[in-house]
Amino acid sequence: MWLLDKMLRGYVKRGELTIVDHKGQRFHYGRPDAEFRPVTVRIADARVVRDIARDPGLGAAEAYMDGRLIVEDGEILDLVNIIRGSHKWEDSVGSNKFLKKGGKLTNLFSQFNWRERSQRNVEHHYDVGNDLYRLFLDTDLQYSCGYFRDLTNSLERAQLDKKTHLASKMMLRPGMKVLDIGCGWGGLALYLAQVADVEVLGITLAKEQLDLARQRAEALGLSHRVKFELMDYRDVEGTFDRIVSVGMFEHVGQPHFRTYFRKIRALLADDGIAIVHHMARISGPGTTDRFMLKYIFPGGYLPALSETVAASEQEKLIMADCETWRLHYVHTIGHWYDRYRANKARIIEMYDERFYRLYQFYLAVSLTMFRDAPMAVYQTQFLKRRDSTPLIRDYMYEDEARLRETADRLKLEPAGPA
Repeated sequence: MWLLDKMLRGYVKRGELTIVDHKGQRFHYGRPDAEFRPVTVRIADARVVRDIARDPGLGAAEAYMDGRLIVEDGEILDLVNIIRGSHKWEDSVGSNKFLKKGGKLTNLFSQFNWRERSQRNVEHHYDVGNDLYRLFLDTDLQYSCGYFRDLTNSLERAQLDKKTHLASKMMLRPGMKVLDIGCGWGGLALYLAQVADVEVLGITLAKEQLDLARQRAEALGLSHRVKFELMDYRDVEGTFDRIVSVGMFEHVGQPHFRTYFRKIRALLADDGIAIVHHMARISGPGTTDRFMLKYIFPGGYLPALSETVAASEQEKLIMADCETWRLHYVHTIGHWYDRYRANKARIIEMYDERFYRLYQFYLAVSLTMFRDAPMAVYQTQFLKRRDSTPLIRDYMYEDEARLRETADRLKLEPAGPA
């Protein structure tokens, strides 16, 4: 325990953390802070200490999943709050040496996402079962950052506003052909067809997403205008007036950034608009932690804006607009976390307790990543020609107001969970 004690003694600055080791000894860290609940953690065996000392992020995650790191007072989010909140990125000097990252070469190799590997990576996370995602996402199954125009808004409203905000940057007109790269369960594609009378091709590598997206299109009578295919983005052919990609660029991998933007340019009409919405790091290029690579998003990497822009510039795409969503994901994941916890018994029944703790840990870590670590969401607009959009941005605000009225008139905001 001496090594972990030494690490925590100098690390925990805010909040009260008590560790009870496997011998029953109690160790106290930090100081009272109104923002953080006191937390008591019991360690079941000596191996937990060695695992955390070797790799704090992965070691703590696996110990928690296995029931060998037990949060007795508070819950796992409270523990992560103290660890991350003690060293908020904006307030810290230098790098965070406590939470180790994977090696750069190992990270880079994991991101060589060839077609077969991309398929396996997507199946690992998204084909665990649609019923799981129904229990914590909004009723439209938007698995990306919502847009909170008002923090009192429901998750459903925030996700509808996200789709509206996205669409306002696309200058959509009836009859246009739209490509949705990484379409998920089809919610955005179906929304675009309903509010803008466009034709949409949505592509995904997740079979369960594909089946449900097609069912939803059929139920809405939109199958003739909204098609969904199981397809890698590199295999798409044709020309599209608009291209949108939400939450997919994180799965591309650094070695394929130029390939991704080269494909967008090849598919985009000369006067077309592409919107790429993705999680990103605001601290410059980095590496993906071992927990996320092993259990959540194998092959995943959150790029820095500098990496995104460099790759797009090399493929002669003009970044005409960029918006940074700094805290919207904190509130989005907060809703997901609360809904997930509320469905604990059902999730354990569907899977098991270890799986429940895995995703609970993932959501807790993700929430604090966007509040305390250098992570945010970028929404970028790309053009092939600099005159493809108006000189000033007023068209976005005008379209957003019009689209919001249309969505409200069509009653597209679904009801929240019962």
